[in-house]
Amino acid sequence: MARRQILSLSERESLLALPDDELTLTRMAYFSEQDLAFINAHRKPASRFGFAVLLCYLKNIGFAPDKKSSPPAELLRVIGNRLKLSAELWQEYISGRETTRREHLSELYRYLELKAFNGALQKECIQYLLPLSTRTDRGILIAEELLKYLHQQRIIVPGIDVVERTCAEAMTLGDKAIYTTLNTHLSATHKSAFDALLVTTEKQISRLTWLLQPPGKINGKNVLQHIDRLNTIEALALPEGVERTVHQNRLLKLAREGRKMSSRDLADFSPARRYATIVCELTEARATIIDEIIELHERILGSMFSRAKRQQTERLQKTGKLIQQKLRQYVSVGQAILDARNAGEDPLSAVEQILPWEDFAASLEETRLLARKDNFEPLHLITEKFSTLRKYSSRLLSALQLMATPAALPLNDALDTIREMYRKQLRKIPSSAPLDFIPESWKKMVITHSGIDRQYYEICAMNELKGALRAGDIWVRGSRRYKNFDSYLIPGGDFDKLLNNNQLNIPVETECGAYLKARLTLLASRLEEVNAMAVTGDLPDVDISDKGLKVTPLDNRVPSAISPLADLIYNMLPHPKITEILDEVERWTAFTRHFTHLKNPLTRPQDDRLLLTTILADGINLGLTKMAESCPGTTRASLENMQAWYIRDETYSAALAELVNAQKSRPLAALWGDGSTSSSDGQNFRVGSHGRYAGQVNLKYGQEPGVQFYTHISDQYSPFYTKVISRVRDSTHVLDGLLYHESDLEITEHYTDTAGFTEHVFALMHLLGFAFAPRIRDLHDRRLFIHGKANKYPALQSIISTTPLNIKDIESHWSEILRLATSIKQGTVTASLMLKKLASYPKQNGLAKALREIGRIERTLFMLDWFRDPALRRRVQAGLNKGEALMPLPEESSCIVLAK
Repeated sequence: MARRQILSLSERESLLALPDDELTLTRMAYFSEQDLAFINAHRKPASRFGFAVLLCYLKNIGFAPDKKSSPPAELLRVIGNRLKLSAELWQEYISGRETTRREHLSELYRYLELKAFNGALQKECIQYLLPLSTRTDRGILIAEELLKYLHQQRIIVPGIDVVERTCAEAMTLGDKAIYTTLNTHLSATHKSAFDALLVTTEKQISRLTWLLQPPGKINGKNVLQHIDRLNTIEALALPEGVERTVHQNRLLKLAREGRKMSSRDLADFSPARRYATIVCELTEARATIIDEIIELHERILGSMFSRAKRQQTERLQKTGKLIQQKLRQYVSVGQAILDARNAGEDPLSAVEQILPWEDFAASLEETRLLARKDNFEPLHLITEKFSTLRKYSSRLLSALQLMATPAALPLNDALDTIREMYRKQLRKIPSSAPLDFIPESWKKMVITHSGIDRQYYEICAMNELKGALRAGDIWVRGSRRYKNFDSYLIPGGDFDKLLNNNQLNIPVETECGAYLKARLTLLASRLEEVNAMAVTGDLPDVDISDKGLKVTPLDNRVPSAISPLADLIYNMLPHPKITEILDEVERWTAFTRHFTHLKNPLTRPQDDRLLLTTILADGINLGLTKMAESCPGTTRASLENMQAWYIRDETYSAALAELVNAQKSRPLAALWGDGSTSSSDGQNFRVGSHGRYAGQVNLKYGQEPGVQFYTHISDQYSPFYTKVISRVRDSTHVLDGLLYHESDLEITEHYTDTAGFTEHVFALMHLLGFAFAPRIRDLHDRRLFIHGKANKYPALQSIISTTPLNIKDIESHWSEILRLATSIKQGTVTASLMLKKLASYPKQNGLAKALREIGRIERTLFMLDWFRDPALRRRVQAGLNKGEALMPLPEESSCIVLAK
């Protein structure tokens, strides 16, 4: 069987190393009465001590130390204390006769009933590891599982070379098993079609390369081209469910490897590996293309609505003076009529004196035109770009397999009607077409005196489809982002087992009654405490009266004299080049060791300078072409090769974690904080092109094209998690950084500004064990939610909501809430995706409402703490200030890593 290196040098050293904490070593050195009797049966002190050390090793880790590997001094000390012998006896024992050691080991093998590792047992181990090797290709995980198995089976652990060779053989068999599994479902027709996808010519790229290309600019033409790609993949008729026959991790890994390779590289693979790789690429590409088609559609709709609003605004600006002129004119006419009536004169003559009848008739027609609805309502202008939508809508509806919940059936029927109209080339909407899906604001445009308006009906349906997809009321078969909500979560049966075995791994009471009793009791206690403080005026810097709430802003705790001192210290610091900083940090931390080859995680770049140059090109957003031109001896091709094989999201994340951990270990960092709190905020960076970002609107940043980065920063000023996000509300991504960072930081409390919170975020933060403390800008407009009567807290009545907490919603959906929290905690689904789905749900969705009620409880508790605890306010302010202090750095240095 093939042999390969699967463990790095540090992994080989750590795999068989003993723990270094005193408590674990103390537990390892425990001997039973029978053990002690067996040890004391040996006559010499050195023999007894050495025998005890061998026994300790064999019982706990499965092998015995030799002359080359000395046990930890702490372990020897603990064993010596147990036996009342000197730890120095180990050196005497190990330097003694080798025969004595072998005899002792034979005694211990019989005493502990241990078996020697041999060829037959190695084959058993390989077969045991095979299922795991089909799920992961990380050698260290497989080696750790092998050691557990050997310990359970009472098999002596062989040398590290044998361990690695056994795991490598299991991994090789695992690779072959995956290739075989994926090929089993393929027919000769499939394989022939796959080979045809790899054919290239001098003038044309391969069909596979074309299938994997991104969609390009936001327009109808590229939607159609992407639909062509999807139809090409569907025409291959991949076996149903083939992507579920292997573990998702291995499927994604094969797909990523395939995307990095040229068609010629794939053609050189063995047939089994080639076809397996192509299957993985195509299944992933299909899901990606479906999601991108929907995203293109959403962006085009966004552009249409933005254009209509812009046109409506421009029309109002152009006609503003004319409208004012007409208003003044008709005020004059109206006043003349009133004056004539009061004087008993002919009002028509009075009007004609001001405005001749011919001019009056012309003015009336101009005013009628100015009063048209399309001057004041953008929806009346939306049909001007209907041709863009019509260009692709029929093929989009035919290409996507839409499934609907009962609530979205009218919309789904309307989409079927539109699809059938295009198929039959009908011009008019049938009178029997569904109308229940049409929002009230659209009805006057869609339903007219002459019947159903074709253009408005179709635009309305396609726009409602956009909302239904986001809400989960309609999902798309084969999509990754628009699946049935239930399919995102851990299976119901698995959840029930975890719940029954008390293995949900979330830090809240899982019995609903006990949970609610604890939270509502705490809520009542806090309300009583804050009410009493409000009555006596003891709330620090907080005033609650009939007029509402007023919180006095915090004063600046930093003396003004500090700023000149800070500038002085800053000017004393050296001003090195960015390349010198990279070199020095690399010498300190060796962070580049995490930039490993996509195909072999143990292979590192041979040229560290080239790697750092490529990282720097990302960091300062210079681009590979300009970086190659700026660095003598460097070519764009070499930078592209480095970027393709060694630089990925996961390698950046691992390197960032290395830097964060290195900083955390420095004594200076402890002066800023202990690494248990953090803050997060979004930062927008302008880009030069409108194409990719067309149709995106952000209330804070407007319609200007840009990329937004959401960054989590610890109280030690380390940015431990950064994510490129769409230009939506920051709160969607708050939990991702806390759950998915790879550093050693253990965050317990997190701060955000107003954009970082919703009641759903409050709820999930609590359910997942994080204290959440946002700085809420409009706190005076927020209300407390209580369970019971508000008159129990008279001093707080002005800020208590008239809507009570709906405890029944929580009780009715408690199991779903726990399942959602467990799925996020286990990584089955990301927190940001679930928060997007929940935020898009219609108000009547039970789970969203129940989670909102938990969030209201937690937000009310937080607000009460905010009122009574000025230390909390200062802590939040200090945490956010740290993040804001770091934010100018990327803007000033352009040190941002753009998503590829």
